[in-house]
Amino acid sequence: MSTAGPAIASSASEQRATYAALLLPVFALTIFVSATLLFSVQPMFTKMVLPLLGGSPSVWSVAMVFFQGVLLIGYGYAHLLIRYVDPRRVAVVHLIFCAAAFAALPIAVADLGKPPIANEAIWLLGLFGASIGLPFFAVSANAPLLQAWFARTTHAQASDPYFLYGASNLGSFFALLAYPILFEPFLTLRDQSGLWSAAFVFLILLLIGSALLMGRNMRPGAADERAATSARSRPSWTERCQWMALAFVPSGMLIAVTSHISTDIASAPFLWVIPLALYLLTFVLTFRHGGEVTHRWMVLLQPFFVAPLVVGLMAGERAYWLVAILLSIGVFVISTMVCHRELYLRRPGAEQLTGFYMWVSAGGVLGGIFSGLVAPYVFLDVWEFPILIVLALLCRPGAFAQGWRSWMRDAAVFPVFLVIVIAPLVFFHAKLPSEAELAWMIFIGAIGALIMVQAQRPSGLVGWTVLALILTAAYRPGIVQTETERSFFGVHKVVESADGRFRMLYHGTTLHGAQRIRDDDGRPVAGRPEPLTYYYDGGLLSELIKSQQTSMHPLQRVAVVGLGAGSLACYAKPSERWTYFEIDPVVVRIARDAAKFRFLADCAPQADVVLGDARLTLAEAGVQYDLIVLDAFSSDVVPVHLLTREALGVYLARLAPNGVIAMHISNRYLDLASVVREVAALQGLNVYLKRDGKATADGYQSHMHANSLVAVLARHDADVARLVMELGWTRLEATGSVRPWTDDYSNILSAIWRMRFPG
Repeated sequence: MSTAGPAIASSASEQRATYAALLLPVFALTIFVSATLLFSVQPMFTKMVLPLLGGSPSVWSVAMVFFQGVLLIGYGYAHLLIRYVDPRRVAVVHLIFCAAAFAALPIAVADLGKPPIANEAIWLLGLFGASIGLPFFAVSANAPLLQAWFARTTHAQASDPYFLYGASNLGSFFALLAYPILFEPFLTLRDQSGLWSAAFVFLILLLIGSALLMGRNMRPGAADERAATSARSRPSWTERCQWMALAFVPSGMLIAVTSHISTDIASAPFLWVIPLALYLLTFVLTFRHGGEVTHRWMVLLQPFFVAPLVVGLMAGERAYWLVAILLSIGVFVISTMVCHRELYLRRPGAEQLTGFYMWVSAGGVLGGIFSGLVAPYVFLDVWEFPILIVLALLCRPGAFAQGWRSWMRDAAVFPVFLVIVIAPLVFFHAKLPSEAELAWMIFIGAIGALIMVQAQRPSGLVGWTVLALILTAAYRPGIVQTETERSFFGVHKVVESADGRFRMLYHGTTLHGAQRIRDDDGRPVAGRPEPLTYYYDGGLLSELIKSQQTSMHPLQRVAVVGLGAGSLACYAKPSERWTYFEIDPVVVRIARDAAKFRFLADCAPQADVVLGDARLTLAEAGVQYDLIVLDAFSSDVVPVHLLTREALGVYLARLAPNGVIAMHISNRYLDLASVVREVAALQGLNVYLKRDGKATADGYQSHMHANSLVAVLARHDADVARLVMELGWTRLEATGSVRPWTDDYSNILSAIWRMRFPG
């Protein structure tokens, strides 16, 4: 009797069992690798682009809009494939797209010419599309596509494949954490691009394996499900709008929080990826069974994080900046957890999976467009984050359970209360002294307490939150805001002290210039304006300029990178020609307006102002300068691309034989002195450093003086002899302990660590 038949059957059964056992690990690995590639390319390519637009944090905001937009297109493409293409041909079509995407590698910045002075966001979207559009699109479709493939198999969990979304977000989370820790500190951008291309080939192989496994384990009748799916009842427009709304708020908050953090610390991948990684982690924690307890805790904690944040969110400069940042991240994470869990609870069946992800992605895109593209042009201040906090409170479960009567009643009460409080401030021109700050803080703190106790009453919770935001934005003891302007590069505020003595220019939360407009007796100040803040007479920058003006090679041409209020112009002599290089047209408009600041108008009316990124415009200048002063800041951040070896090469090409370069590197967060020291050593330059401490002495701060840290670079010691011999500047010797920054390599995390833990 033959045993071949049973043996063959047994072998086939073993093969089927093997294929079935491989289903979940292969699909999970493919989704994980795909997500890793998807989210590692975002910080990598944005870092490549950053130098083209002055290191502005808005570059990342626009980048996020692009990535979300292409992700939506990818999800739509996956939805159409699953719905209208035979399942046995879907893999072939998608692999053809992947092959075309591979032909567009390696990743590099496309040549679209010089960035424009206006409409930077539109130009940037075009640059991203031309450079990485096709590879990103091919990878973006994988998560919903693979989950839909898995749903057509015989696996026991195929009926609810949403758990695979956790593998996708774990891959994304891994990529975002690994980039600043494992890749950015050790690999150049060129190396990172090559590694990404190799991983893309591995992904294609995994996709082929997943497609083969789907074919081997396809559920009976799955090949004919397209017609059945289209015949089933589709989600209503109400359900779709709910999906979009619950995705809109976290996506918008993600961009708003990231911009807030990177504006004040550094525009760099290390700080971009933290909010994005937390955002993706919320998907892992919420898109799963058994998350009810966590959801209840998030709903409970949300008002207790919102209250302390909103009472100071719009108040401008803060002494407790770290607390404010942590609170902002806390509100963002908790609100995102609430929204994403509500989204998960409203998920449809597996047959509508790709459509669900498409509508969720559409909501995410709209949130990104709101924060990244619309808000900077619609709002004069950073109002998008407060608005999104209020919308997040409306996304809480049972937010509208009270009915509209309660909402209408509160809608009448809060405006009346607001008028009662604001009217006295307007009557007294909002010029109560800074001594009133304590009383104001107690009053606002009381509103914060009311926010906490209104947690179970949605209309009261939202109403008191809105009220706190309006009051803190409308009034700050000790300061009167006179004008706010916003551009692609940030928010600029012109304010006056409550005593009327000083007018100040803020960018973000950092003071960028000040002018005395009245003396201590309240009389208007006449004559040539006096430079203040970092630029005061006797400070380091004035010391440097005056020293070079009396050196063996007196100054003839001076280049200043970064205009601010124009304070340094008052050190210019009639025989000297000064040129400012400024990227932001709003800053130029403010500095040239004599009704705001008179430094340029009174001290250097003939000074040239060149618009555009300093590295590009300085390289095109065609002349040499005896002194180049780098005083470019975005809030408290010196743009990284101005401190690299290539940047220093540009400065040297425009430096006269006996000229010097001065770098203003005052900073609360980053150790930049060691960076300058090592980069200068590569170019054979000597570095001299001095830290100002006089502004902390009695009487200096009341006169609006500020300490600074300045590095001076020179080819020869003789070019700065007086600084070293008479004025106490210290020479820095290169140690090799810090890797020099280049356009291809920089390490923000290390600079933060050295600042926090010197030595």
